[in-house]
Amino acid sequence: MAAPYRFLFILLPVLALAVIVVSLPRKASAPEPEVQPTPDLVYIPTEAERAFEQELEEIAASLEGTVGIAVTDVETGRSYAIRGDDWFPQQSVSKLWVALTALDEVDQGRLELDEGVAIGPKDLTLFHQPIRDLVRARGSFRTDYADLMQRALTGSDNTANDRILRRVGGVEAVEDFLAAKNIKGVRFGADERTKQSAIAGLRWDQAFSQGNAFFDARDRVPDAARRAAFEGYLADPLDGATPVGITKALARLARGELLSPASTALILATLQQTRSGPQRLKGGVPPGWSIGHKTGTGQFFDGEQSGYNDIGILTSPDGHRYALAVLIGRTREPTLERMRMMQAVTVATARFDLENGSPEPPEVVPQPAG
Repeated sequence: MAAPYRFLFILLPVLALAVIVVSLPRKASAPEPEVQPTPDLVYIPTEAERAFEQELEEIAASLEGTVGIAVTDVETGRSYAIRGDDWFPQQSVSKLWVALTALDEVDQGRLELDEGVAIGPKDLTLFHQPIRDLVRARGSFRTDYADLMQRALTGSDNTANDRILRRVGGVEAVEDFLAAKNIKGVRFGADERTKQSAIAGLRWDQAFSQGNAFFDARDRVPDAARRAAFEGYLADPLDGATPVGITKALARLARGELLSPASTALILATLQQTRSGPQRLKGGVPPGWSIGHKTGTGQFFDGEQSGYNDIGILTSPDGHRYALAVLIGRTREPTLERMRMMQAVTVATARFDLENGSPEPPEVVPQPAG
């Protein structure tokens, strides 16, 4: 037989077999296994933690007014809070975010703290501004941004704060910093002149920075307009923050997650030197402990105050740290009672640490998702 025919005899059976295989019904593939949802993890607080949070609730209830409290363990990240996710006016607590924005500018090489700056009459603000006396005496005051930051944080000088704010790019720059660092539950809102004028039902005029001009102008605002501005601010504070938002940010600051090591060390050391509010959180600090803190104090209307606050980082003798925030949205209670309430939070936190030592990781119980 010729070679080509022998090749066909071999190839035809192979082709026939291939046709048969292709025509056979395909076996259904096995269904893919259903993806099970990952169970949520629920942290079960210890009995000591539940008791601590109950004590914080009792402390908050001891003062007539709107009170928010949060304590965050810096090392574990666990938070204990009363009205921890409610929004409260910060007042001068917000100076902390200006300082952090400025130090971030330093870290990025866009600002030198020894950069010179002149403060003149056009820079003056209102309320607490010790720097105003220097401007009055000299016509202008030359200094640098390191000095302004010290004045803004330790002495709560409004003019020093607003001058730093303008240098770093204004309100938008601070809001951008908060967003870039993923700081939740905190907003900045406005500079001191704009904010305080709005709370009083006024629009800022630079003449308000001199003498009693702001107070005189505020007294001329009709009560109905003042009430509307005051209540509007408390209902939705433009500088609002939540207690837990603040303490979580403070904990991240203490852990070095927001700034460079040098800038972190600088601001923590500066907060330790705060002179305002020595009888707020700081008044309850036990021997051997320390606190770096920042206060905030708002305006009065009809015998009621809008914002009376203190936040800080409390450190035990063995170095264990807690971020604290006590925010009073509104109250008519005497100042002494407010300070006692804040001191009680510090005392309770220190006692919780001393009685329980460094907390162990909490029990984790898987829960069905959804």
